[in-house]
Amino acid sequence: MKYLYSSILFLSVSINAFAQQTPDNRYVSKVWVSDLGNGTYKNPVINADYSDPDAIRVGDDFYMIASSFDAVPGLPILHSKDLVNWKIIGHALKRQPPFQHFEKTQHGNGVWAPAIRYHNGEFYIYYPDPDFGIYLTKAKTITGEWSAPKLVAEGKGLIDPCPFWDEDGKAYLAYAYAGSRAGIKSLLAIMPLTIDGSKATETGRIVYDGHELDPTIEGPKFYKRNGYYYLFAPAGGVSTGWQLILRSKNIYGPYERKVAMDQGKSAVNGPHQGAWVNTQTGEDWFLHFQDKDAYGRVVHLQPMKWINNWPVIGLDADGDGKGEPVANYKKPNVGKVFPIETPIESDEFGTAKLGLQWQWQANPQPTWLFTDADKGLLKLYTAKIPDEAKNLWDVPNLLMQKFPADEFMATTKLNFKPNPKLDGEKTGFVIMGRSYAQMSIKSKKDGLYLMYGVCQNADKGKAENEKEITKLNPTAIGSGAVYLRVKVSAGAKCQFSYSEDGINFTNAGDEFQATAGQWIGAKMGLFAIRDTQTNDSGIAEYDWFRVQPLK
Repeated sequence: MKYLYSSILFLSVSINAFAQQTPDNRYVSKVWVSDLGNGTYKNPVINADYSDPDAIRVGDDFYMIASSFDAVPGLPILHSKDLVNWKIIGHALKRQPPFQHFEKTQHGNGVWAPAIRYHNGEFYIYYPDPDFGIYLTKAKTITGEWSAPKLVAEGKGLIDPCPFWDEDGKAYLAYAYAGSRAGIKSLLAIMPLTIDGSKATETGRIVYDGHELDPTIEGPKFYKRNGYYYLFAPAGGVSTGWQLILRSKNIYGPYERKVAMDQGKSAVNGPHQGAWVNTQTGEDWFLHFQDKDAYGRVVHLQPMKWINNWPVIGLDADGDGKGEPVANYKKPNVGKVFPIETPIESDEFGTAKLGLQWQWQANPQPTWLFTDADKGLLKLYTAKIPDEAKNLWDVPNLLMQKFPADEFMATTKLNFKPNPKLDGEKTGFVIMGRSYAQMSIKSKKDGLYLMYGVCQNADKGKAENEKEITKLNPTAIGSGAVYLRVKVSAGAKCQFSYSEDGINFTNAGDEFQATAGQWIGAKMGLFAIRDTQTNDSGIAEYDWFRVQPLK
């Protein structure tokens, strides 16, 4: 009776602690909320790795997209009513072309900095794949069916596109060059497009050379105001750069330059690369990223004003004409006050579709998972790792999501049902980056074992160092059932632990220092793998995945 009472108490506390969905179906994070509830907000507005953000306003709605690299589904789409409270509403890229190419892990490749625009009643997203060229996908509605990506301009090293339609209806595309593919960088160029924006009609023309004053200039965003053409572009490097503004009366230049924002005396390194948006009330704002190493590139919101047809982004406290990032500020005036909402993190696996926070490490196979909504389970089926895989860095069927805050705790409950014909099936929880750590259940001939593995320099093909923690008690709470947890503290330091009763947790392994991936922050997630093949697989049943504050 004592055990039954404690289990019921734990269940009750768990339900209350994780009831983050509001009655009107809003999700409110327990680990990071930007809206301070008093008419002000704190930066970052999204404390997660949504790098290279671009945003637009259509009517009363703001939409933002971001780079997704090799993660699938790709091109995440977020929605807001006030630029502070954001919700994930979909992805524009269900699978990444070329499909066979992206069935293998392609770290750092794929979708680089994209741009979104609303034109002639349609949403346009242009995104670059540095190995293939610049693609276009369109949709009539933001959550509708997006068209198959079409190559607008083929070529290696063409990156960071942004379209622009002039008053005469002519279309253009601003873009940059990736030195790793093109053999040159720090240049911005513009090419003409067909009127519908679907194809380049000529090769591009270089309009700005940043080698002298603005090395590594890239990521242009194209606008027009008061007769001036503007290119908003980041320069100076991902973690150390500044936000540059170029303007000209002629679309092909020459362009004048001015720095609109840099770090200054603020604590925000490299504040740059993003989108200018305005509100219905006429205010100007700028969304951009800050590189936080293992946490990725998080999203900040800055006030913006125009002085002599030049934008100043952030606050110019010292009067030097350049803004600095704000830590706290009054919320944008959008005519109304909207309730608090944040991107979703926790998942009870109670819907037929996988939660929008989850992404695979490559184009998925339909046999990797089943969402059993009736039972509230995510079923992962063990998949054979590629023959050439050196470690989990090379394994495509990792199901992961972004770190949601500087400090948090994530816990999952699973029941593993291995295939009795196979030895060595494994499922568990991973913190993934260039180096990774994982805690998993592994099937052996004499039972199930809890394992802990660390792989330093996984991206360089190093072998994982795995050790056995304990043999699991199959009668404690059901055969194979166990709770896996990771606590992430300041500096992205991770401590794994496990429990067989859901109450008492035991540390597994030493503290692990999370690291960034290739152009992305560390991720957390789930996997189910095997190294041999037979006619069926084991099943890992995940009951829930919950994110909460450290305790």
